Amino acid sequence: MKITHVALWTRDLNAQAHFWENWFSARVGEQYDSRNRPGFSSRFVHLAQGATIELMTLSQLADAPLNPECCGWAHIAVSVGDKAAVDSLAQRAQQEGILVSGPRYTGDGFYEAVLRDPDGNLVEITAE
Repeated sequence: MKITHVALWTRDLNAQAHFWENWFSARVGEQYDSRNRPGFSSRFVHLAQGATIELMTLSQLADAPLNPECCGWAHIAVSVGDKAAVDSLAQRAQQEGILVSGPRYTGDGFYEAVLRDPDGNLVEITAE
Protein backbone atom coordinates (compact mmCIF):
# COMPACT_ATOMS: atom_id res chain seq x y z
CA MET A 1 0.00 0.00 0.00
CA LYS A 2 1.21 3.53 -0.74
CA ILE A 3 -0.14 7.06 -0.81
CA THR A 4 -0.75 8.01 -4.44
CA HIS A 5 -1.03 11.76 -3.85
CA VAL A 6 -1.93 14.43 -1.32
CA ALA A 7 -4.27 17.31 -2.11
CA LEU A 8 -3.84 20.96 -1.22
CA TRP A 9 -6.52 23.65 -1.45
CA THR A 10 -5.24 26.95 -2.82
CA ARG A 11 -6.69 30.34 -3.65
CA ASP A 12 -4.34 30.75 -6.63
CA LEU A 13 -3.77 27.59 -8.66
CA ASN A 14 -1.16 29.18 -10.93
CA ALA A 15 0.84 30.71 -8.07
CA GLN A 16 0.97 27.34 -6.28
CA ALA A 17 1.92 25.51 -9.48
CA HIS A 18 4.70 28.03 -10.09
CA PHE A 19 5.90 27.66 -6.47
CA TRP A 20 6.30 23.88 -6.78
CA GLU A 21 7.86 24.16 -10.23
CA ASN A 22 10.24 26.96 -9.20
CA TRP A 23 11.33 25.65 -5.78
CA PHE A 24 11.28 21.89 -6.33
CA SER A 25 11.61 21.44 -10.13
CA ALA A 26 8.19 19.80 -10.20
CA ARG A 27 6.50 18.82 -13.43
CA VAL A 28 3.09 20.52 -13.46
CA GLY A 29 0.18 18.96 -15.33
CA GLU A 30 -2.53 20.71 -17.30
CA GLN A 31 -5.38 22.43 -15.51
CA TYR A 32 -8.58 20.43 -15.10
CA ASP A 33 -11.83 22.40 -14.90
CA SER A 34 -14.76 20.37 -13.62
CA ARG A 35 -17.99 20.35 -15.60
CA ASN A 36 -19.79 18.67 -12.70
CA ARG A 37 -18.66 21.12 -10.00
CA PRO A 38 -18.60 24.67 -11.41
CA GLY A 39 -15.71 26.73 -10.04
CA PHE A 40 -13.55 23.69 -9.19
CA SER A 41 -10.16 23.39 -10.91
CA SER A 42 -7.07 21.33 -10.18
CA ARG A 43 -3.56 20.58 -11.40
CA PHE A 44 -1.28 17.70 -10.47
CA VAL A 45 2.30 18.46 -9.48
CA HIS A 46 4.80 15.62 -9.85
CA LEU A 47 8.09 15.67 -7.94
CA ALA A 48 11.15 13.94 -9.38
CA GLN A 49 11.14 10.87 -7.12
CA GLY A 50 7.46 10.05 -7.45
CA ALA A 51 5.52 12.17 -4.96
CA THR A 52 2.41 13.81 -6.39
CA ILE A 53 0.42 16.76 -5.06
CA GLU A 54 -3.00 17.69 -6.37
CA LEU A 55 -3.48 21.44 -6.22
CA MET A 56 -7.17 22.30 -6.00
CA THR A 57 -9.12 25.55 -6.07
CA LEU A 58 -12.74 26.52 -5.80
CA SER A 59 -14.24 29.91 -6.61
CA GLN A 60 -15.80 30.17 -3.13
CA LEU A 61 -13.00 28.62 -1.06
CA ALA A 62 -13.63 28.98 2.69
CA ASP A 63 -11.04 30.58 4.97
CA ALA A 64 -8.77 28.34 7.02
CA PRO A 65 -9.14 28.34 10.81
CA LEU A 66 -7.46 31.28 12.56
CA ASN A 67 -5.37 28.95 14.72
CA PRO A 68 -2.74 27.24 12.56
CA GLU A 69 -2.32 24.55 15.21
CA CYS A 70 -5.60 22.76 14.74
CA CYS A 71 -6.67 19.28 13.73
CA GLY A 72 -5.48 18.47 10.21
CA TRP A 73 -2.23 18.36 8.24
CA ALA A 74 0.43 20.64 9.75
CA HIS A 75 3.02 20.72 6.95
CA ILE A 76 4.57 18.79 4.10
CA ALA A 77 8.26 17.82 4.11
CA VAL A 78 10.28 17.58 0.92
CA SER A 79 13.71 16.00 0.85
CA VAL A 80 15.98 18.12 -1.32
CA GLY A 81 18.90 15.70 -1.08
CA ASP A 82 21.58 17.06 1.19
CA LYS A 83 22.59 19.76 3.66
CA ALA A 84 24.01 22.03 0.92
CA ALA A 85 20.71 21.96 -0.96
CA VAL A 86 18.79 22.86 2.22
CA ASP A 87 21.20 25.74 2.86
CA SER A 88 20.92 26.99 -0.71
CA LEU A 89 17.12 26.89 -0.82
CA ALA A 90 16.87 28.47 2.63
CA GLN A 91 19.12 31.34 1.54
CA ARG A 92 16.96 31.86 -1.54
CA ALA A 93 13.78 31.70 0.56
CA GLN A 94 15.25 34.29 2.95
CA GLN A 95 15.89 36.65 0.01
CA GLU A 96 12.31 36.18 -1.21
CA GLY A 97 10.82 36.69 2.25
CA ILE A 98 9.25 33.24 2.64
CA LEU A 99 11.71 31.65 5.09
CA VAL A 100 10.03 30.77 8.41
CA SER A 101 12.87 28.92 10.11
CA GLY A 102 16.47 28.75 8.97
CA PRO A 103 18.52 25.58 8.58
CA ARG A 104 19.04 23.61 11.78
CA TYR A 105 19.23 20.14 13.22
CA THR A 106 15.99 19.22 14.94
CA GLY A 107 15.83 17.31 18.22
CA ASP A 108 15.12 14.12 16.29
CA GLY A 109 18.18 14.56 14.06
CA PHE A 110 16.72 16.01 10.85
CA TYR A 111 18.52 18.85 9.07
CA GLU A 112 15.78 21.14 7.84
CA ALA A 113 14.53 24.62 7.12
CA VAL A 114 10.91 25.77 6.84
CA LEU A 115 9.35 28.07 4.26
CA ARG A 116 5.84 29.18 3.30
CA ASP A 117 4.05 28.55 0.03
CA PRO A 118 1.90 31.27 -1.62
CA ASP A 119 -1.08 30.42 0.63
CA GLY A 120 1.00 30.40 3.81
CA ASN A 121 1.25 26.62 4.21
CA LEU A 122 4.43 25.33 5.81
CA VAL A 123 6.89 23.35 3.69
CA GLU A 124 9.87 21.72 5.41
CA ILE A 125 12.90 21.17 3.24
CA THR A 126 15.09 18.38 4.57
CA ALA A 127 18.48 16.85 3.80
CA GLU A 128 17.07 13.35 4.30
